[in-house]
Amino acid sequence: MSEQVRKVKLKVSPAVARVVAAGAPRDVKLAAAKAALPLDGRDLVTVLFLFAYGKDEELKELARGTVRELPAGILQALIADDGTHPQLLDFLARFRMRDLALMEQLLIHPNLPDATLLHVARQADGTVVSLIANNAERLIGCPDLVDAIFANPKVDKAVKYRLGWVDPEKKQEPAAQQKVAPAGAEDEDEDEDFGEIEELDDDDLPKSKYQLLLTFGVSDKIKMALTGDKEWRSLLVKDPNKLVCSAVLKNPRITEGEVLAIARNRSSNDELIRLITLNREWVKNYEIRKALVMHPRTPLPKALRYMATLSEKELKELAKSRNVSQVIVNNARRMLMAKEKRR
Repeated sequence: MSEQVRKVKLKVSPAVARVVAAGAPRDVKLAAAKAALPLDGRDLVTVLFLFAYGKDEELKELARGTVRELPAGILQALIADDGTHPQLLDFLARFRMRDLALMEQLLIHPNLPDATLLHVARQADGTVVSLIANNAERLIGCPDLVDAIFANPKVDKAVKYRLGWVDPEKKQEPAAQQKVAPAGAEDEDEDEDFGEIEELDDDDLPKSKYQLLLTFGVSDKIKMALTGDKEWRSLLVKDPNKLVCSAVLKNPRITEGEVLAIARNRSSNDELIRLITLNREWVKNYEIRKALVMHPRTPLPKALRYMATLSEKELKELAKSRNVSQVIVNNARRMLMAKEKRR
């Protein structure tokens, strides 16, 4: 970490420069490392960061001890700023990992590096890690986070199960495959020469994508959902794990035809439907909007809004449909009556 940090270009204020300069008085540096100088929150954290990863051992120990004890109020304004440097956020995350209120604010910061999240997921206690586990956007953006959470023994099993973890202690060994001789084999002529047949291990046989999928962990499935071809997407969009199937919709190669198929599938879960409604380009497609109106998991306000763009023919079908909610049926009837009055 220290080697990495020393290479970071960090713009500092004149106040910080005066403290950390090579020629700055020793007593000034020591006072700053103890937070005994009148510096604002950002400047103070910057000074502590530079000392904490510097070569001076005394300043390093003082700065690390100080950042652990600083009042949370001093740090909250810095964390609330979207422009805060990623390495300052990393610094605070590593040394304030037990501060739940601070970590709750820190872990959703847009500039927080994935490497920091991985470190926290591996090292923090279960309560803090559960904050990461609840952030589906970051889990899909960095699938290795799922493995890091699974590997952390301090995380509650319920949190892991929710992400698709399988307890290794409960895994059953696959039943040994027995070779059964075909009926009547004992009656075969022993002298008949059938030639030599080479036996192939399972690993030597070509595997379908479905068979490969059975060997994947959650993070591997997310990665494939984000990058795989249409066949992979069609398999993974059906995965019961919402992180996995949601990642399919973030695949840059997904087509509107595939999105339409998901919107028309009444078994598509609420997260898939929510993500479709959030994509402005997709909802410009008339057929997708129509499918969303008819889908039972589309949020009602959205469905009602999309109805305003449907044709009279579609509204007549909805007014008689038994496959949509009564609210949709009633709204379709009201819209048709309004159209009649305007004629």
